[in-house]
Parts: sequence; structure tokens; C-alpha cells
Amino acid sequence: MGMSVGSGGGGGGRRGRRGGKRAPVSEINVTPLVDVMLVLLIIFMVAAPMMTVGVPIDLPETQAKAMNSDTQPITISVNPAGEIYLQETPIAIDEVVAKLEAIATTGYNERIYVRGDTAAAYGTVMKVMARISAAGFKNIGLVTLQEQDK
Repeated sequence: MGMSVGSGGGGGGRRGRRGGKRAPVSEINVTPLVDVMLVLLIIFMVAAPMMTVGVPIDLPETQAKAMNSDTQPITISVNPAGEIYLQETPIAIDEVVAKLEAIATTGYNERIYVRGDTAAAYGTVMKVMARISAAGFKNIGLVTLQEQDK
């Protein structure tokens, strides 16, 4: 599959072979490139599984439904003074479960987010979460803020 570059005119092919100036061949030899690429591919295929380091975990399989993103979660907040708010309404700790059951549209599968201020007493936040959990609500989460780079 070579290509002969002649100088044009009659008998030019012979003169080009016997010492006349040869034109540069402008073909790229692809074979070494393919060889190098195949070797790199094999190296990465062998090395890639060794690069993943992690803790072996056997996760359970569940048939849980996807979270309903159409509804807003119920938010319970605890401020530094220990006051508890359901959405924006202040309530007593004894009223938390009764009010949640009244406004939960999906029953005990309602998403409930508990927001505790950094200065709030840990015990107060845990009491609120314990009451919600004991009532049978399953989707309870803690809300935090991401740290900002200074």
C-alpha cells in the first residue's frame, strides 16, 4: 500500500530511484500509535480495579418508594432557648406528636426535618426526635448547613 511520488514527465520514475532528489513521504505510520494505545488500555484495565479503595459494605435491598418530591417536608425547629416550632408556629413538646399526626398528609411516612440550632441543648433536640420516632414516624432527618470556606 505504498504510494510512489514521481517527478512527473517521462522516465521520471527511474531517475527518482537512482539518486535524484526524493520528495518527502507525507504518510503517518499508525502502527506504533495503535501499539502504544493498546498497551495503555491494558495497563489501565488492570490498574483501575486496584485504585478503588473503600470499606466493604453489604447494603440491604429494599422496596421503598421514591421520596415524594411534590410535597414539602414538615419542619420542626429548636432554637437556643429550647423553644420548639412546628413550621413557624411555636408549640410545646407535649403537642409535637398530636400536631404532626393532624397535619401529616401521607401518614407515618411523612418526611419530617428536625432543625436544631448550634446553641440549642442537645437533650432537647433528642427529646423531640425520640417523641417523633416513638409515635411511629419513619422519615426523620436532621438539617444542617454546609460549612462555608473563609
